[in-house]
Amino acid sequence: MESFFFNITSTSYKVSELFKDKGEHIKRVDISNGIFFLDIKLSSANIDFAFKNLDRTAVICVIKNGSINLHDNIKKQDFSLKQNSINIIVSSKEDFKISTKKDEKTEIFALCIADFFLKRYLSTKPNEPIDFLYNLLQKNISCELINIQPIDALSLYVIDKIVNIKPDSIMKSIICEHHILEFIVHRFALFDMVEEEIEEDEFCISKSAKDILLKSFTNPPSIELLAHMCATNETKLKKVFKKVYKTTIYGYIQKLRLEKANLLLRERSLHIGEIAKEVGYKHQGHFSKLFFETYGVYPKDLLKKNS
Repeated sequence: MESFFFNITSTSYKVSELFKDKGEHIKRVDISNGIFFLDIKLSSANIDFAFKNLDRTAVICVIKNGSINLHDNIKKQDFSLKQNSINIIVSSKEDFKISTKKDEKTEIFALCIADFFLKRYLSTKPNEPIDFLYNLLQKNISCELINIQPIDALSLYVIDKIVNIKPDSIMKSIICEHHILEFIVHRFALFDMVEEEIEEDEFCISKSAKDILLKSFTNPPSIELLAHMCATNETKLKKVFKKVYKTTIYGYIQKLRLEKANLLLRERSLHIGEIAKEVGYKHQGHFSKLFFETYGVYPKDLLKKNS
């Protein structure tokens, strides 16, 4: 069995053309030892690859167009990765086949991360996303789909920066790895991790509040009403919610609003002011300020870049 990853010798940024024909391509770009991405654009050709490797790998697979079928030969299990989705897959021993449909427009970005790359960023806290993934990869897992999210505008924005680095750019390896880390941080921040030592009643109260807010974050109930709906008092609700989800109720509402705005920006059917109102903000300027403080880019720039 071979390894997905290469050992750095004379270069730390390596582009390999795996397939190229009349506007179609499959590129592999190695950024550094332990991390590479695949940039796939097909219109008539199809993928039909078998993988049999020993690597412990996490893959963030972004399906912009088309779809992928992944067959796990060990468990005899199929996974269908669909258009407009971002999927996180983990495997500690690869033995699977990946295929796409012929004559289907296919556009995919797949970031492959070795466990030893993740190891650099361990925090010793098992419920941190990177620690969680690293520990999961130490188990005997043939293939597991652990997270599916819709594509958002910020992810597309960062991916565009990653795949469009000029070949003659100075320090392109460092620049690309910087953007890769930016992408990883954004995706892993969407994990919903809960500490193991949380009491059952604390989790139940917080989960009830969270479920209510997920349905009403554009026009949420007051803290007093929310506490009543969760059969507790305001003080306890605020305390246990912050303990479980590491943020205030207001902070969580803001997080949900901005994540929804991020998805709406990707659709490009609304103006900034309309998106602000859609997610619960009365003033476009306030919305843009919060969005920039959270994501480091203004919503107008995402709208412009993804148009």
